[in-house]
Amino acid sequence: QVQLVESGGGLVQAGGALRLSCVASGSIFGVNNMGWYRQAPGKPRELAATITRGGTTNYADSVKGRFTISRDNAKNTVYLQMNSLKPEDTAVYYCNVDFRSSSLKLLTSWGQGTQVTVSS
Repeated sequence: QVQLVESGGGLVQAGGALRLSCVASGSIFGVNNMGWYRQAPGKPRELAATITRGGTTNYADSVKGRFTISRDNAKNTVYLQMNSLKPEDTAVYYCNVDFRSSSLKLLTSWGQGTQVTVSS
């Protein structure tokens, strides 16, 4: 079993910054892709950013230039630095991790979500 623990959400004014963290722990043989997705009220969940084990990143057009995803492979941790936040960034942010379990199965896991609210 794998647990994802997210932290760093909160309330911030437009133009401000927040840093999200997500730590994966449990029966993990190895972590592959890690990412952050978000879901605003009444909207489907959408990709914000992903990062491969080798450090290749991918961003949604709406966050390019403002958000930076990074990871610490030794700690099975992924970060999302969010700068120049806008009210439209308000959403629940979910961590997602693709990993190989201790029994060598390829699995994916989601965090419980952390609320980010940007006031205008």
